[in-house]
Amino acid sequence: MLSKPIGLLGGTFDPIHIGHLRPAIEAQQALSLAEIRLIPNHIPPHRANPRCSSEQRLAMVRLAATENPGFVVDERELAKNSPSYTIETLMALREELPDTPLCFLMGMDSLLGLSGWHRWQELLDYAHLVVSCRPGWQPDYPAPVTELLAHHQTRDAEALHLRLAGHIWLADNLPIDLSATALRNLLAKGQDPRYLLPASVAHYIDQQGLYRTDAKIPLASPAQPGRK
Repeated sequence: MLSKPIGLLGGTFDPIHIGHLRPAIEAQQALSLAEIRLIPNHIPPHRANPRCSSEQRLAMVRLAATENPGFVVDERELAKNSPSYTIETLMALREELPDTPLCFLMGMDSLLGLSGWHRWQELLDYAHLVVSCRPGWQPDYPAPVTELLAHHQTRDAEALHLRLAGHIWLADNLPIDLSATALRNLLAKGQDPRYLLPASVAHYIDQQGLYRTDAKIPLASPAQPGRK
């Protein structure tokens, strides 16, 4: 018998905010997930180095997790000195949790660009894909995604409990038009970020003086080419 599925949400979380958390909360409730694992990465393969250090981002993710029942932090990608590829993380989790369905949470923008991800054809061998809608992203799917949906999409939430992997579930969630870039720009101007991220995270950012125009940018290993 399979265990209850768990949700997986990866990212730089620079900083973590409601655009990350609210879709995850809705997926947790809609799919009856046992937990949501927040997986911050150290070297993102698909974008520039984060503004804050791995230690600072981990501290913010931990604070966010404590405010949300059923949320936990998985630090495995922070321990890597190489780019964090989703397929490698899913393979490691599958080995650790052989009887637990894995639900990898992503936005519609990520689904549309899935064919650019590292070993993307193998993702559904290890997890279900749970896709949240994003403002401004219409579902005009490229051919590879159209084919994936034709073979793997389900509207039945219970189906994700009955198989370890292989389904794509499109969420009907409340779209939140907020990016970490926009939030960092707001913080750099000294504006109040209230209600855009957890209060404890906002307090940590203020206490540490993060994202201010006079804040020092930490040194980090150079990002490597490639995709998630």
